[in-house]
Amino acid sequence: MLEAFVLVQTDVGTGAKVAREIESVPGVRRSHSVTGPYDVVVRTSTEALEQLGRLVDEIQKIPGVTRTLTCPVIKV
Repeated sequence: MLEAFVLVQTDVGTGAKVAREIESVPGVRRSHSVTGPYDVVVRTSTEALEQLGRLVDEIQKIPGVTRTLTCPVIKV
């Protein structure tokens, strides 16, 4: 099991809407609208790195997403 956090920047005013849409992407465990340099923090869980790549691709296709940063968990 590969867990990761995906940090998402969005267009101004779209963070909460994007966070809700991200919840429907397979492999997303939870998404949170936050403040700071990123607008949404997403917790993910996939079986393999290739699946994580596809998950991030789906997040990047959501209208309002401008940038992502993926942080795989290396130790729990």
